[in-house]
Amino acid sequence: MQRFILCLLVLILTAAPVWAARNPIQPINKSPYVSALVIDADTGNVLFEDNADARVYPASVLKLMDLYVILDRIEQGALKLDEMVPVTTEAYKTGGSQVYLDPKEQFTVEELLYALMVQSANDAAVALATHIAGSKEGFVALMNQKAEALGMKNSRFHSVHGLPPSEGQEPDVTTARDMAILCRELAKRPDTFKYTGTKSRGFRNDTFMMHNHNKLLTQVPGSDGFKTGYYQAAGFSIAATAKKGGVRIISLVMGSADRKVRDAKAMELLGKGFTMVPPRPEAITAATPVATPAAPAATTPPTATQPAGGPTFATDAPVPAAQPAAEAGAGSEPAAAPAPQGGKGKSLGSFFIGLGVGFVLFLAFFVVAGILMKKRSKGGGKFNRSA
Repeated sequence: MQRFILCLLVLILTAAPVWAARNPIQPINKSPYVSALVIDADTGNVLFEDNADARVYPASVLKLMDLYVILDRIEQGALKLDEMVPVTTEAYKTGGSQVYLDPKEQFTVEELLYALMVQSANDAAVALATHIAGSKEGFVALMNQKAEALGMKNSRFHSVHGLPPSEGQEPDVTTARDMAILCRELAKRPDTFKYTGTKSRGFRNDTFMMHNHNKLLTQVPGSDGFKTGYYQAAGFSIAATAKKGGVRIISLVMGSADRKVRDAKAMELLGKGFTMVPPRPEAITAATPVATPAAPAATTPPTATQPAGGPTFATDAPVPAAQPAAEAGAGSEPAAAPAPQGGKGKSLGSFFIGLGVGFVLFLAFFVVAGILMKKRSKGGGKFNRSA
């Protein structure tokens, strides 16, 4: 028993550092959010921004790039909606949100697109990626090519689903501004809203019911699409949109510490957007978006109506339109995961927590050792008396 207690203490002390090392990325989520951006989808004009160039982890909002790549392939004739997609073992083993694909099954591209957007199914993402590009890595390369071509200068994708990275892997990174560029492009494709605006849908012959995680679809008049995302280090993010009076507004809220706060902020910003853009005839909404210079790679644009570092309303600088392929090489790959605001405080807190745990374990070790020594001492006295 004594040996067991000693072994247990040694195991705890040696395992603690290993456990701590399994958190590969620094959490960035904060209240009410890390960054936010509101744009007029038709002109690209920025109506509100707050820290819009801060790098964040997109989580499942990343799946919008999956959708963009796939819709582009369909438009080019390289892929068909009724094309059958076999389920790979790799897709079957993918965790997180899923539709529980089995290697014995196969589904059409369209069925898996609905699973990808409505259920946010990670296994569907892997199945589609493998079918289209031969591997997840091949599809990720297509995602980054598209991001570069669109002028998403501060985005770099490493997965097809947005799950947190395994130890040793890099996280997906983007910004609210970059995601607004992608959302503007998706808004030009009517099929985008067919998939991202579906509230619920049956899968596998209606034996599995999928429900959209985007609650704004039922709470905001005119809301018809885009995507939510979440994992613990990334926080809660959403790319939301709504259309009324011939005006489409796009709202991005990234890295919120709370789902309800994220949704409330996205709703609030959509509402503000509609108050800042007068209704326009449908014919005008189809006009060609204004081409503008690329967004800055680091911080907020200079035209602000509030002090630097705070939220900015109604700037004249639109979110940049997609750049021609010849100009796509200007994008730079993020060198590292984003450092959260207040990160030092979190690091110090973690340090003192670790110090406290170590101190408690240290005391426990000596308490147990003292008990063992007392028992051994008592045992020795009895031996002497009997002698």
